[in-house]
Amino acid sequence: MPIYEYRCPNGHVFELFQKIGDAQPEKCEICGEGPLERVLYPVAVHFKGSGFYTTDYGRGSGKKPPAKDGDGSSEPAKPKEEKKKAAEA
Repeated sequence: MPIYEYRCPNGHVFELFQKIGDAQPEKCEICGEGPLERVLYPVAVHFKGSGFYTTDYGRGSGKKPPAKDGDGSSEPAKPKEEKKKAAEA
C-alpha cells in the first residue's frame, strides 16, 4: 500500500497510508479544514545504457563524404605571394 501526502487550505501537510482505491479524505487530520489536495512530487528519470539516441533514430554510416573543393575550407586557395601582400598592407 502506498503512502499519500495531502495538504489542507491552511498549509498543513500530512501523510496517509492507504490503498490505491480508497477515497481521498475530506478533512485535515490536524485542523479539520477541507477540501484536501493530494501533493505530487516529480520523479527523477535517468537514461542509462549504451545510448538511447542511437537506437531511436536509426544507424547512419558515421562518415561524411569528403568536401568537393579539397581541404574543406570556406575561402578559395590563394597563392603564397598574395597572402604576403595582404598581410603587409
